[in-house]
Amino acid sequence: MAAATSSTALISAALPEKGATRLATQLLLAVAGSLLLIASAKTKVVLGPVDMSLQTLAVLGIGAAYGLRLGVATLLLYMAQGAMGYPVFQSTPEKGIGLAYMLGSTGGYLLGFVAMAAIVGWAVDRGWGRSIVKMLGAMLVAEVVMMALGFSWLSLLIGAEKSWQFGVVPFIVPDLIKVALATAVVPAIWALLPKKG
Repeated sequence: MAAATSSTALISAALPEKGATRLATQLLLAVAGSLLLIASAKTKVVLGPVDMSLQTLAVLGIGAAYGLRLGVATLLLYMAQGAMGYPVFQSTPEKGIGLAYMLGSTGGYLLGFVAMAAIVGWAVDRGWGRSIVKMLGAMLVAEVVMMALGFSWLSLLIGAEKSWQFGVVPFIVPDLIKVALATAVVPAIWALLPKKG
């Protein structure tokens, strides 16, 4: 039984066991998570020449709190909202909406967000959220995968050198800070939760 309780996402303790209530709760959580992603995309922090959002932190948090399935479903709901033309991304509607925006310079990073939630969700589903070392490892891998996807797509559009200079370098330190913050928060929340006996 101990293995079962250690291999769950943070939100699992609040979910009903089964049935329509569980599904309704998951849908509500997915919508709430997509609203958090929208708010985090629109919250800009100016550090140097690039405006940065809190979105990476929100994606890491959703993956850690929701686990693999609900985390990915939440990110896909967010992407669907953007594909339908709603101004959910950082620079919409100023730089275009819908699929045109998603296939632009941020397309790889958007795909990377889904991968990021999947990696962190997979890790917490296996109980890694209780260990700061394992959580740090999972979040660093998720960050590298997200940046690699973003860099790869951007390289097709503007070339590797400019992609590295404008699409990776300015984000390394801020994203590492977000990874460190998310890594510290997840085990701390687990420590506060009552242990099942």
